[in-house]
Amino acid sequence: MPQEDIQSAEYQLSRKQIIWGLVAIFAAYGTVAYSVQTLTIARPKIAADLDGLSLYAWSVSIPSLIMALVTVIFGKFSDMYGRRIMLMISLIASLVGTVLSALSPNFIFLIVATAIAALGVGAMMPLVFAVVGDLFPPAKRGKWVGLLNIPLGIFTLTGPALGGYIVDTLNWRYLFWMAIPLLVFCLITVPVGVPSLMNRDSTRKIDVKGCIWVAFAASTSIIAFSFADKYPWISFRVLGLLLISLACWIIFFRVESGAKEPVLDPAVLRNRTFSTIALATFFSSFGTMGMMMYFPMFLQGVQDISTFHSGFITTPYGVLTAFMGVPAGYIIARSGRFKWMYVAGYGILTISMFVLILFHAGTPIAGSVAVALLAGLGYGVIPTINTVVVQNAVPQRLMGVAMGAIFFFLMMGSAISPPILGTTMNVTYAGTLSQSLPAGLEEIADVATIEALDDPQVLLSGYAMENLRETLEGKGGNGPQLFQQTVEAIRHSLEAGIRNIFWISAVFMLIAFLIICTVPRNSVGEEKSQ
Repeated sequence: MPQEDIQSAEYQLSRKQIIWGLVAIFAAYGTVAYSVQTLTIARPKIAADLDGLSLYAWSVSIPSLIMALVTVIFGKFSDMYGRRIMLMISLIASLVGTVLSALSPNFIFLIVATAIAALGVGAMMPLVFAVVGDLFPPAKRGKWVGLLNIPLGIFTLTGPALGGYIVDTLNWRYLFWMAIPLLVFCLITVPVGVPSLMNRDSTRKIDVKGCIWVAFAASTSIIAFSFADKYPWISFRVLGLLLISLACWIIFFRVESGAKEPVLDPAVLRNRTFSTIALATFFSSFGTMGMMMYFPMFLQGVQDISTFHSGFITTPYGVLTAFMGVPAGYIIARSGRFKWMYVAGYGILTISMFVLILFHAGTPIAGSVAVALLAGLGYGVIPTINTVVVQNAVPQRLMGVAMGAIFFFLMMGSAISPPILGTTMNVTYAGTLSQSLPAGLEEIADVATIEALDDPQVLLSGYAMENLRETLEGKGGNGPQLFQQTVEAIRHSLEAGIRNIFWISAVFMLIAFLIICTVPRNSVGEEKSQ
């Protein structure tokens, strides 16, 4: 490590502590990446093993809600009590949740255990980047923020395969047991390397009211949008919760404006650089969700490409998303210029989403690979630039709040966008299917078979498609022809639904692109200290 890299932003730290600090945050972020990448592929198998498929959606939404809340709360606490102690608390929560997950006797217990683990994982994500701001001055942060993408990239490449192998050959519980040594290693290195920088003013108090109201506001928002995928938007479950959520947000911001130690400092929200990046991050989540959730569905359902081969097609997106932050960080560190990369990254991602609108069942695989490459190139630079620019835009005392708030906007967007996109899919699919199904189908197929077609993912269910084939072909006559016509109707309806999702994703990405073009600062200068 070069000698000039061993000076912190406000404190003189020894070379040894800098090295141990880097080891600690790389290990912590690597542990987060391991947990996310290996468990994502294993979750359906875990749900089936614990007889919890009916609660599968809650196993995703509840931990996501916890992660969204703790990002902003722990960010504020880290400014008050230091990054070291908050990282230790996060690691302990993650360790407890991981052990309980490995011992889970049923799926409800597992959901509670993973929620405890999510408390730690959600807090660690912004905290490790905030530690970079404690270890290095602004000119040096870009390089190390970029390099933090390396463990993420490694587990993006190896995590799904590793998780699948362990589940298939051993047992899913080993995924949790294998995370424990990583967490213990982090618990050892964090106290050694992470500096304990804190405000020692004994008059600083926790903003209890702010924590309570942001919890109410965020949870009612996420639950309301989650219900929108199953219930009408004008129902009480959706509209009622949205109105309650709006009231909670209004109360929250009023409480924060008068709080002595606001959990989400209004000074951060008034910072134009931060607010621009936060809004762009929120809107862009619709575009990235369209790419991550529905592009694979398009490949497998509309183009009839196997899960194995569709994984290869989308791999460039995941790999470039993980690794593009490394060169982006070095470029910022060397030149201090970032706006051109923002414009290029958001621009390329926006173009990719608009190109997806043109895709159809006969689009060549080479086109899909090219779009995945472009989207990965565009999105890959954005998280690193977000971190460096936000850290430089706010004073040191608000760094934890700012990092937590950026992750909060990201996770709120990621939690809200799926039900909105899902509702679009269901409405479009149902309307198109009702007009596309061949005449005479209802006279041959039973009610259960017809109702099974209402699921947009029916083409991906081998059991459902085989049942449909047996039902129609077993009637003889024009049964085989009717089956083929039904499959084509389903595929056409699915294509229509996904195309509308791509439209929404592209428009939201365009909005994000236009917003980021207004970001006021064009270079990374000296750190603010006010």
